[in-house]
Amino acid sequence: MPTASLQHYGESRHDWTRQQVLDLFALPFNDLLFTAQQVHRVHFDANRVQVSTLCSIKTGACPEDCAYCPQSARYDTGLEREKLMKVEKVLEEARAAKASGATRFCMGAAWRSPKKKDMPYVTQMVREVKALGMETCMTLGMLNDDQAQELADAGLDYYNHNLDTSPEYYGEIITTRTYQDRLETLGRVRAAGMKVCAGGIIGMGEGEKDRAGLLMQLANLPDHPESVPINMLVKVAGTPLEEERDLDPFEFIRCIAVARIMMPKSHVRLSAGREAMSDEMQAMAFLAGANSIFYGEKLLTTANPEANKDMQLFQRLGIQPEEYQQYADEAAVEAELAAQITEQQNDPFFYDAAK
Repeated sequence: MPTASLQHYGESRHDWTRQQVLDLFALPFNDLLFTAQQVHRVHFDANRVQVSTLCSIKTGACPEDCAYCPQSARYDTGLEREKLMKVEKVLEEARAAKASGATRFCMGAAWRSPKKKDMPYVTQMVREVKALGMETCMTLGMLNDDQAQELADAGLDYYNHNLDTSPEYYGEIITTRTYQDRLETLGRVRAAGMKVCAGGIIGMGEGEKDRAGLLMQLANLPDHPESVPINMLVKVAGTPLEEERDLDPFEFIRCIAVARIMMPKSHVRLSAGREAMSDEMQAMAFLAGANSIFYGEKLLTTANPEANKDMQLFQRLGIQPEEYQQYADEAAVEAELAAQITEQQNDPFFYDAAK
């Protein structure tokens, strides 16, 4: 692909057609990665990766029928059901995550939607984790307007609610909630002032048109999700997808690259499935524009690479964890900016245009 054609990409847009997305998928692999890497460098440090840790605060017994999920009560996967974790235990996990280098702590509960009696506990978790100096994210299922506002008022930074796949393939994977249900929850999260974390799962038997459809749905939202997790299916015995064919690694990398091009300012996250990825595959995903990972030994209920193994890979690749800057209020932001301006004014090459 000629370098000049890069001008067509790299800017945020919300009017993608399926054919335009399929055209990206159809690019020669080297051209696709070259374009994605160039787009990535416009908006991010190519050698920084945001690090998150995910904690299951309530495991199993979910009434939904998501075909990939071992937490569904409909499937016998050998998973033990657990009640909502106590706040202090969640804080122990968060402190350990921070000590290991994570800057964002994500809390997931296997619910269709949270009950009223649960909200005081989850909002307390948000406040206490934020007090540790970490970004917070939750995934609790569908939200109504009041629940979204409660979480926002508690200071929740991100809410995760994946679309999973394209609207056309969705019925093959889930029947207990609609695609529109998911879109409405994302709308409520955005209206409450929280950031959106939304992505999908690759390797569930969908075709390239469905992958294009998923990314088109995400990119054509009124605002791009700030975080876009791209999961590779983890096949769990007892779920309907346990015999699904293995995904070609290049198909997964293509999806990462297309997501980077379509949502240039979003963090694209390597999520579930990293345990099955070689170091070389992960390195290629970073080259394709992935710049966020889930970090730690467990991702909800499935294995994830050990933290020290991740840091060893980062060291081999010259990658540094992305730092998290937390400001207490707008005054602190203004003070930081003023300090930067003062520093620039002392620079002999600084030109004061006000004179």
